[in-house]
Amino acid sequence: MYPFTEAKRTLMISDIHGCIEPLNRMLEEIEYNSAEDQLILLGDYIDRGPKSREVVDRVIDLVHNHRAIALRGNHDQRLVDLIRTNDPHIQAKFMEHGGIQTLHSYCGFIGKEINVERLQEARRHIMDNYDHHIDFLGVLPYYYEDANHIYVHAGLNPHYTNWKEQPPHDFMYIKNDFIRFKTKVSKKVIFGHTRAMEIHGVSDVWFHEDKIGIDGGCAYGLQLNCLIFRDQSYTTRKISNSSASA
Repeated sequence: MYPFTEAKRTLMISDIHGCIEPLNRMLEEIEYNSAEDQLILLGDYIDRGPKSREVVDRVIDLVHNHRAIALRGNHDQRLVDLIRTNDPHIQAKFMEHGGIQTLHSYCGFIGKEINVERLQEARRHIMDNYDHHIDFLGVLPYYYEDANHIYVHAGLNPHYTNWKEQPPHDFMYIKNDFIRFKTKVSKKVIFGHTRAMEIHGVSDVWFHEDKIGIDGGCAYGLQLNCLIFRDQSYTTRKISNSSASA
């Protein structure tokens, strides 16, 4: 992933969660042009929404062919762990947090009732046919930094003087300690993971003194947000996803 300095706009999107149609509509409506824009995706491409496989395909294309930057979210990591290990705890967590929709996206033969045997069958199918997806997700960076912002899926742990030394788990999972306390960095932190609805009661982008939360809760039937940074100022766009289910 190679960012470029001549970008006119920085476009930030997070927590797509298998919602390929809102993502495609968003990129069309904001007139995304990879020759001029820097697109940064903040993780959680899979689970809950109906088309995780298609979203990962799209993200791979955006990174490899359009100079986009994609970060790693906790749901992305959970899929990697599901395929790379045979840990019953990981399997249970995967199924509890929207993984069933991901299995349906990757494995059309899987029925509504997924037992242990069916799950193992799905794991083998993904390993045999989509190992390149797992390889891609498994090496995504936890953060990205440019002249204006620090980008991360979940946030920065305020208990670490050097934020780059925090555990990988914090980059993907931290919530309250990051949101409630002021950061120790001079740049604004752009993050997803925690839905804006949980922070300020609406799904629109949450602006704070030292951080900006952009997760619109798309897979919960709410919206996909895009934060646009140009000429040292912010604008936002949103695509509603009322057809989605939680």
